[in-house]
Amino acid sequence: MDYPTLKSIIEGLLFLAGEEGLTVKQIAEITEQRPELVTDCLEDMKSDMEKEGRGLQMLKLAGRYQLATLSEHAPYFEKLAYSPARVSLSQAALETLAIVAYRQPITRVEIEEIRGVKSERAIHTLVNKELIEETGRADAIGRPILYGTTKAFMDYFGLGSLDELPQPDLFEDTDQLEEETQLLFSKLDERQQLTIDDVDHREE
Repeated sequence: MDYPTLKSIIEGLLFLAGEEGLTVKQIAEITEQRPELVTDCLEDMKSDMEKEGRGLQMLKLAGRYQLATLSEHAPYFEKLAYSPARVSLSQAALETLAIVAYRQPITRVEIEEIRGVKSERAIHTLVNKELIEETGRADAIGRPILYGTTKAFMDYFGLGSLDELPQPDLFEDTDQLEEETQLLFSKLDERQQLTIDDVDHREE
């Protein structure tokens, strides 16, 4: 394996490892290369990123290397994270959002009972995008968190109130959840487009 190829492989490994990062020993075992060579590659990559003004940097924390964004770019990342209109949602997130919209306030366990799968990651995504939020605690064992939609959800879909949500009789048959979710967001997207067109017309 030549040196540039090794550097390329290491970059891919660090990308996949995410925040957990990797130690020199782990990378050496995966690539079947000497630890000294891996260390040289990592330091070269770190230097290259700094010299080229790349959008990523190499960090070494507690003996583990990881790729990270630049702190000075944080304002742009925040705009991306809190702009639901610019970030597509996975099918899991769409299903979860539809359930919350129609069944709120609702707990994570109740959402998972409807979907039939774990939904913690989807809920986390929706909270980060400010489409749902914690609205209180359920009167049950453990006092689980209740979730509901936000003003950002209403604004994004051009809704004046939850009464304006389409009524496709969701969740009577959870086997049809994906189809019903698509129907819901198809209607909401149409409503959102009408809102955008109306705003454009007024601006003209």
